[in-house]
Amino acid sequence: MLTSEDRMLTTHVGSLPRPPALEALLIKREQGADFEQAEFEQAVAEAIDWVVAKQIESGVDIGCDGEEPRVGFQTYVPQRMSGFGGESQRNMLTDMVKFPGYAAMFTERTWSRNKERPKVWNAPQAKTAVQYEPDLADVRFELAQFADSLERAGDPFAETFMTAASPGIVSTTMLRAEDNPDYPCDEDYVMALGHELKKEYDCIVASGHLLQIDAPDLAMERQFMFQGRPLDEFLERVALHIRALNVALADIPAEKSRLHVCFGNWDGPHIDDCDLAPLLPLIYEAKVGALSIACANPRHQHEWKALKANPPPAPMILIPGVIDVTTNYLEHPEVVADRICLYAEVMGDARRVIAGTDCGFSTFAGYQFVAEDVAWAKLRMLADGAALATERLWG
Repeated sequence: MLTSEDRMLTTHVGSLPRPPALEALLIKREQGADFEQAEFEQAVAEAIDWVVAKQIESGVDIGCDGEEPRVGFQTYVPQRMSGFGGESQRNMLTDMVKFPGYAAMFTERTWSRNKERPKVWNAPQAKTAVQYEPDLADVRFELAQFADSLERAGDPFAETFMTAASPGIVSTTMLRAEDNPDYPCDEDYVMALGHELKKEYDCIVASGHLLQIDAPDLAMERQFMFQGRPLDEFLERVALHIRALNVALADIPAEKSRLHVCFGNWDGPHIDDCDLAPLLPLIYEAKVGALSIACANPRHQHEWKALKANPPPAPMILIPGVIDVTTNYLEHPEVVADRICLYAEVMGDARRVIAGTDCGFSTFAGYQFVAEDVAWAKLRMLADGAALATERLWG
């Protein structure tokens, strides 16, 4: 894993805008509707070429395939594993309950234009034991498409990464059916996911990419599964998720993986978000080499204080979010540089900081708060701010 040795490197969290035609195909695929496989494969190849080129143009150092072949950052899993069916009934997040005006606005802006939508809150349940397809065909398809795109672009990135869902976020999105005969309790299900996801994780690293684990569950589920319940109960669940994650990471060197934690990717009040401080001791137990945390949004800009009081253990790298992905305001490069330099001070070593974004720009097909052209401009502001921070930190 690269470090910012003589300049501030930039990256992002993974999901990037998708072409509308591909979004429609992804939703059809998830819903089991008819679609042409050749058309889908062509759309994926063109989309990955597009996002690779846009990342290069925007000045991204450590890039990925934008999650273009996936309908959602974690809801892709039932398309790669058996054992899922029916429909999960997730709690409605408390922002929607406490602020019905916001709920109406969110629905109007996000879904009203789309007749078909991805399964965000009604994903399948785990009905029986979950198990990957034997040849990991869908995983290998995405890796092959990304490899071909990188070759066509001349291997443009300083380093590459590929995302994968954490056992925890899979378990809290695709809920365990109460009558699941193979998993009498949630702990059985979460640990089984750790063993299965290990196959995808190992495959990604063996292909030469850094592995990014997407684990918003480590903070966000305070608003979903654990709303109105004692903090200690939530922290116990976080500890379970970390144990399962470490099972999945058992054969991957820490320097080959990074962990993304956020508080949920929507532009709402975030009134019941958990503070970062009580989470950090548990998160630091994850066997990863870097930690990506949402820090730029208005609700969590203060979290640098928690990180300064309890910084990541050496040699763990910090990837602070210095760009908000839910507002169309363009951060000024000076603001970005200020934020980067603040986290360099927090870490006491600028080499252990890589500038990033709070979350992805399109965590589900058809789900984004930032216009596509603004998203690329934000990544450009990230690169420009990193260049200013480089001048300040290295001269």
